[in-house]
This record gives sequence, structure tokens and C-alpha cells, in this order.
Amino acid sequence: MSGNEHKYINEAFETNWIAPLGPNVDAFETEIAQYVGASEAVAVSSGTAAIHLALSLLGVGKGDQVFCSSLTFIASANPIIYQGAEPVFIDSEPETWNMSPQALERAFSAALKNKTLPKAVIVVNLYGQSAKMEEITAICNYYGVPIIEDAAESLGAMYKGKASGTFGKFGVFSFNGNKIITTSGGGMLVSDDCEALQKARFLATQARDVAPHYQHSQIGFNYRLSNILAGIGRAQLEVLDERVAARRAIFQYYFKELSDLPGFTFMPELTDTLSNRWLTALTINEKEAGISVSQILSALSKENIEARPVWKPLHLQPVFNGLRYFQHSEQESVSETLFNNGVCLPSGSNMTDIDIETVIDHIKQTVNKGRNERDMCK
Repeated sequence: MSGNEHKYINEAFETNWIAPLGPNVDAFETEIAQYVGASEAVAVSSGTAAIHLALSLLGVGKGDQVFCSSLTFIASANPIIYQGAEPVFIDSEPETWNMSPQALERAFSAALKNKTLPKAVIVVNLYGQSAKMEEITAICNYYGVPIIEDAAESLGAMYKGKASGTFGKFGVFSFNGNKIITTSGGGMLVSDDCEALQKARFLATQARDVAPHYQHSQIGFNYRLSNILAGIGRAQLEVLDERVAARRAIFQYYFKELSDLPGFTFMPELTDTLSNRWLTALTINEKEAGISVSQILSALSKENIEARPVWKPLHLQPVFNGLRYFQHSEQESVSETLFNNGVCLPSGSNMTDIDIETVIDHIKQTVNKGRNERDMCK
């Protein structure tokens, strides 16, 4: 927490605005829209809810297809299933770890051949790094297919002078407990289409018609954010730039100390972009490093240090078994390589230098131990 949350929470209690509407909700929407440079924003209960609303607004339904990044959390794709549509998964590329324009183009070519263009493309900005939005936007515009930019992890990131989350028809942010700023649970849908966002508010409040009684002419959702949580979000937004600076400093600390280790390669930052470095992620080439990702994770876990593999690609998830997947090239599935070799290190904004040094020391010790054991076997 930033320390200023109580100010907004107390205002909510003192004015008795406790429901999923009120001054904090209105102000939080305005402040987020202004921060990213979008025309308008709608505060909702989660980033998943925001994606679901975006798909609903685009008319995605049964029998439709939606292209979606594969290397991401399952929440990016679940709303496609909610709508009765079918996800088609797109591989990553090595320069951003995000959606491969090359794979996307092949997916569109196949769809055009089959006369089944997707209703939308969900592009994910992984670990705070924007995808190659210039290339992806050009492809989607050529085929006339709208983009939903899942910027759940990338609030505060920039791509060629423009804020992450503002390149598609709709942008999505998450304020889950693990994000760079949090409302405990919450999300935001942003767009320059104010009319569509007004409909999003309608759908998010159970699609209640204007009437003196409760009347509903279509199915809606219970997706609005509470005024109390929106107050937390307002205080968090005040320190977002500090959080981005802190995460980037943590990344640089790790990079300085670990990038020279054989086989260690950190997640790149594309030219003319600024990642918020939500998580510090790297890959480990076992042959070069003499140690595997699982050995690193196990060694850190024994010291009560939590680190994790990168996201398991969605096309490998049992729940999506059999769905189509377009990889970066015939020779390479980048998302699978990243999953097999990738690790996310502790990256919390409040980590001290001692915390970071502790993680680094244990990694170096583990690498040296693995190297010595390998040398003994020769």
C-alpha cells in the first residue's frame, strides 16, 4: 500500500458510498483515462471482466473465432469460451516474448482461405513489455479485425511514445493483488469509443433498463467495481510512476549481477519502448549454464524465496487441448522454448537491496554448485 489509501476509503465510509458506484469510481475512471491518454474508462471487478465486456461489445458469440496470445495467463482466453467462441492461439516472438506478427499473419492467411476471419484479436503485453503493436495493428487493420489489448500486466509501460493499452479498440488493465498497482481485485476497460463504454457500464450493472421497476431486455453481468476499492486504486495510481521506477531498478540490479552468467538471458526491451518490468524474467540455457530452471527454483524454494516458471502456453493447457495454434516459424515454437527455459524472479516494488542481494547470492551459489558437480563428473 502507498499509505494514502485510508483517505479515500474513509471518504467512502463517511459519505456512505459503499456500493459499486460513487465518487471514487467516477474519479478513478477519469484518472486512469487521463493517465494513459484514452477518451474514457470503465472500472470493473477484474481484468477478466473487462476482456469479457470487450468481447461482448464486439458481438463475439457462438461459432466465432478469436485469435489470442498463447504465452499468457488463462484469464486472457477464458472469456472467449464464456461467449461460446473458439480461441485460436498465436505464438510469441523472441524480441518481446509477445505475439508474433509472423505467426499472426499466417493465422489470418489460413482464416481467409477458410473464409472464417476472427471477430477479434487479443494481444497480451507480457510481464509489462508491449508487443510489437505497430506490426500487429497493421495486420489487423488490413483484415478489418479489432484488437483487444490485454495490458493487465503493463500499466505504466510505453510503446513509441504511447501508453500501453491504448492501441486497440479496447484496452484492459488489471488491479489484482499481484499487479504493479492494486485495488485488491479490480480492472479497467479503456477506449476512445465512448458510446461503446457507456454500453459496457450498462452490461456491467446487470443490463438494467431505464424504468421505474427492475426490467431487463438483455443479459448483463455483475461486474462493477466498488467505491471502496476504487478509492484504494486512486491512492495506488498516485504512486504508479514510483512503482515503475522501482521495478525497473530491481530489473537492472538483477541484470547487472546475473547477465554475465553463462546461459542467462534476460527478457528484452524493444527499442523505443519502456517496459514497466512488472516481473523480472529471464531464460536459462541448461547446456551453457550447467543448471536447469527446476534446480534454480528448487534451490530458491529451500531458502523460502518464491520464484516461478513463465506462463505455461495456453495451447499446451489440457482444457484447450485440440485447439489450433500457429507457431512463430515451422522450426520454432517460441512460447514453448520460453516456458521450458524461463523463470520469473521476485520483483515486488518494496524489495530492499538486501532482499535482491539474497536472491542473487543463492542463484550464484546454485550455479557454482551445479558447475562444480558437472566438472567432477567429467
